[in-house]
Amino acid sequence: MPNDTSTDAAPAEATDTPRPLGLSRPAALWAIFAVSLAGLLLEVAYTRVISYKLWYYYTYLVIGLALLGLGTGATAVVLSSRLRAASTASILRVFSFVGALSVVLGYCVVALMPIDTVALWDYGSRESFSNFAALGIICLALFVSFVPIGIIVSMLLARAGSEVGRLYFADLLGAGLGCVVVVFLIAGLGPPSVIMIAATLLAVVALTFAWRTSGLFRPVAIALCAVLVLLAAFGENVLPTLRPEAAKITNEGQDFTGWGPVFRVDVQDFEQLDGAKALVHDGTTGSAIYEFDGDVEALTRFDDDPRAWPFATLGEPPSKQLIIGSAGGNEILASLYNGSEQIEAVELNPVTVGLLTDEFADYTGHLPDFPNVELTQGDGRSYLARSDGGFDLVWFVAPDSYAANNAASSGAFVLSESYLYTTDMVIETLDHLSDDGISVAQFGEVDFANSPNRTARYVVTAREALEDLGVDDPSQHLLVATSEDPFTSGLSTIVVSKAPLTPERIAAFTESVESTTDSQVIYAPGGVQADSPVAALAGAADEATLESLVAEYPDDISAITDDAPFFWHFTPFTDVVKDIGRATTVDFREYAIGERVLLLLLAVAALFAVVFLLLPFVVIRRQWKELPAKGISALYFAALGLGFMLYEISMIQQLVGYLGYPSYSLTVTLASILVFTGIGALWSGRFSANPTRVLPVLLGALAVLTLVYRLGIPPLIEGTLTAPFAARVLLSFVLLAPLGLILGMFMPFGLRTVGALSDHPDEYVAWGWAINGVFSVIGSVLTTILAMSWGFHTVQLLSLGIYAIAVVVLWRLDARRKSLGRSLQDAPEGFEPGSGTEGADSVDLTGAGVARTSA
Repeated sequence: MPNDTSTDAAPAEATDTPRPLGLSRPAALWAIFAVSLAGLLLEVAYTRVISYKLWYYYTYLVIGLALLGLGTGATAVVLSSRLRAASTASILRVFSFVGALSVVLGYCVVALMPIDTVALWDYGSRESFSNFAALGIICLALFVSFVPIGIIVSMLLARAGSEVGRLYFADLLGAGLGCVVVVFLIAGLGPPSVIMIAATLLAVVALTFAWRTSGLFRPVAIALCAVLVLLAAFGENVLPTLRPEAAKITNEGQDFTGWGPVFRVDVQDFEQLDGAKALVHDGTTGSAIYEFDGDVEALTRFDDDPRAWPFATLGEPPSKQLIIGSAGGNEILASLYNGSEQIEAVELNPVTVGLLTDEFADYTGHLPDFPNVELTQGDGRSYLARSDGGFDLVWFVAPDSYAANNAASSGAFVLSESYLYTTDMVIETLDHLSDDGISVAQFGEVDFANSPNRTARYVVTAREALEDLGVDDPSQHLLVATSEDPFTSGLSTIVVSKAPLTPERIAAFTESVESTTDSQVIYAPGGVQADSPVAALAGAADEATLESLVAEYPDDISAITDDAPFFWHFTPFTDVVKDIGRATTVDFREYAIGERVLLLLLAVAALFAVVFLLLPFVVIRRQWKELPAKGISALYFAALGLGFMLYEISMIQQLVGYLGYPSYSLTVTLASILVFTGIGALWSGRFSANPTRVLPVLLGALAVLTLVYRLGIPPLIEGTLTAPFAARVLLSFVLLAPLGLILGMFMPFGLRTVGALSDHPDEYVAWGWAINGVFSVIGSVLTTILAMSWGFHTVQLLSLGIYAIAVVVLWRLDARRKSLGRSLQDAPEGFEPGSGTEGADSVDLTGAGVARTSA
């Protein structure tokens, strides 16, 4: 434990650091390192907790509230006279202790708070009001957990003086280490334990600075550390049970529970399945594992099952096949029963793979040990790209859409990126088929008869991919059928053939479907065409007819690409806004809830940001009124906040398909931008004499980089998708480095300019930071709305335009400074970025303080 050589009464001269800090160097470095590490662990762990308790898209709430909490803490450091007067050691002691308690209490509130997010939209009802209140309490619990961290980090950097470089490095090191270890900690211990580790780190910091004090504080801090260590070690065994929202499956009676970087998996009995157990993914039924004694010939249940259709269509057992999303292994069993010679199966979630290889290996008959079965944990798309191809069958299993179907009433998957179902992936799949090979995709539908949205979109996407490959008549390459399923109200199967379908294959498919209970052929070339929009889409005679059918369809079922891979997003935001006052019904929930929630999160983020970042300026309203050019400076800092988020979050989403899952993309992007934004902020001090001269260079470099990302990333990703995971992580890290370096320089330039404008530089810095924080919080949600509407590349072009506006505004601010006869050297000592106390704070605003919390 680092030794705090100072006491509250000790003079600054007794330490080896400048007066503003008042701590020994090791103590200060330890404090900022540990607190930064705790903040990063807390944020990422909460994204998994909220994804399980609520739904996937509510993780954007964590991002915004983390930003808000840290920003509020930073603003408090500048605005509070009591904080400015308090000793560094006392602030660290008190706020680390309070922070640890707030993390523990906040988790208990989040875990135990009952909520039904579907009822939110039953306007005017008691249930709607009470659940909005519950959501507000959860938001407040998350927000409060991050405020002490913001106070500590900002205070240390603001007081660092000549030690700012070392402290800033420790800040980056702590947050960077968090990026490296958090995914492994979540997989090994679970998010609740990781949250308790974050609380333990804060408590240890409190104990560090309470060690030499008298009274009760030290023994209380020791006791808190001991309790938190136990809570972290035993996790969910002693912590309050994490209670999922009302629409999800209760976490009772599980045979197994495991947290992974992809989702939480619970194994439990399911009354609709005989001889099987349900796999519950983040609280929704996703798949199943079946009891199997090793006797393949006994698997006669597949004679009356949609899983027989791919093999009937092929006419003979595939010599080589690939199953993407093998989940509990049911499709592996079907393939064994139907005589597949070589079965390659890939499953993204390591927890699910572990069920088949370890915990339930006996129950499932040791499937991975069969000589013709090769089970791999990994991303299906990169696995396919690395393979030699020549597959007779590539099978996209339905668990993803099972989960989406069962959560449809809450729109759970609407905002998730679905790189398995884009035109780019369909083309990749067809390229890896044998000459007569087929691809099969299955989707659960809520109401196939009236809204077969998933099936319709995939048919349109597959047709566009076939056209891109030069196929004259895509309708001759498609087969579609539906069946009932224990997980959904309807399961659709779409066959995409590399070669035109022969009459023999069409007949075999039709016969197999018609011989399966409660099944129906929807489309077969030259044969059955059911009275369904899907049949019309699949059989459209030409591209013009297809475009007309897509335009007439009541929802958005246009083909999706890697640039906007939101497969489950069927309702344009213009329609969502138009219908926002309409109370929900069972039918309405299928397509409207997810988009509504995103708009709700945008409103909540804006409201919290205004209340906690701007209202505090009432305390210093006299000084605030005297700030010159505060309107135009607000435009500058707003542009930085919004523009930064548009770049960062769009890159996180764009890299999901490359790295395999959001957890990996989030941590890699955070780590790179964290490090290089900080380096850029520190590097900005080299141009402090006349920063406006370098602005055109920065903007030009940003324009070139945006163009490189637009034109270069897609082929680069395609060309390196076969690389090992570690190499893809390294390449992603390097790709983001120049972006971080450039963006990291804008905030220090702005803060130094406004610092020279006013006789109240502290208040002006707080004003700039608050405005930046408001629009960073808004941008964290707005980015996804824009990406879903226009695509990632358009979002990045928009961000470039926003930074261009910021450059023009800073030129005007600098002209105002010159008209007032003020020199940049007129800024109070320490405003030079990277050299003094306020410069230290400004560095953090654009570096760790932003990058660590914006993904």
